[in-house]
Amino acid sequence: MQRFIPPWPAPALLGWGLSWMVFRWLLQADMSPGMASPVAAMAGLAISPMGRSWWRRLAIAAGFPVSLAVTVLGTQSHLAAWVWLLPLALLLLVYPINTWADAPLFPTPRKALMGLRAIIRLDQTARVLDAGCGLGHGLRALRLAYPKAQLEGVEWSSSLYVVCRWLCPWATVQRGDMWAVDWAAYDMVYLFQRPESMPRVVEKAHSMRPGTWLVSLDFEAHGIVPHLQLTAPNGKSIWVYRLPLRGAA
Repeated sequence: MQRFIPPWPAPALLGWGLSWMVFRWLLQADMSPGMASPVAAMAGLAISPMGRSWWRRLAIAAGFPVSLAVTVLGTQSHLAAWVWLLPLALLLLVYPINTWADAPLFPTPRKALMGLRAIIRLDQTARVLDAGCGLGHGLRALRLAYPKAQLEGVEWSSSLYVVCRWLCPWATVQRGDMWAVDWAAYDMVYLFQRPESMPRVVEKAHSMRPGTWLVSLDFEAHGIVPHLQLTAPNGKSIWVYRLPLRGAA
């Protein structure tokens, strides 16, 4: 039986909270801070396998030591406590809470999609969507592959949306929810998500028109048969699906 893992960021909050609880309990038991801190850090380390990727496991394990160091530094430097909320505010601005279930800011390598044009022929009337375009790395990679196509992007984060529009003035970029956009309006939908998001991608892609394309960088959509798999110059996998999607046997 597969073990239940709560959705992100619950594992991180659990690990950080548990570490601080252990740390406070040990201090109340008259253990010195120097002895209590490594023991408390072990609690977070024990929770870290609940992270589904290396960067999440690192975030869970490092949360307590980093926050403790920030607390000590703030006390010694006499800075106001609210100053340490600024990095969190910046994180929420770039990566709003309601997008935590989607992929973090992982850019598409510049030449990753060059091999697509030998497989998928698109003319200048074709509409191509980068779902979750971030800072526009995917749009720029798509432009190298399809310089005449009508490239569009959608991004929920208002700050990333503004920067993306500035960096990609030749593309139509909108601020919005990639899951609310009508994918049936496009000849190709490209995305660089994460494994947990792929079942939702498959569900959404079923609404696309026959003969159109779904392209996923790095992560396979399990349960459906890919049209083909390419290898990008940097070694990443490119999973290409043609509509209508075919279920795996």
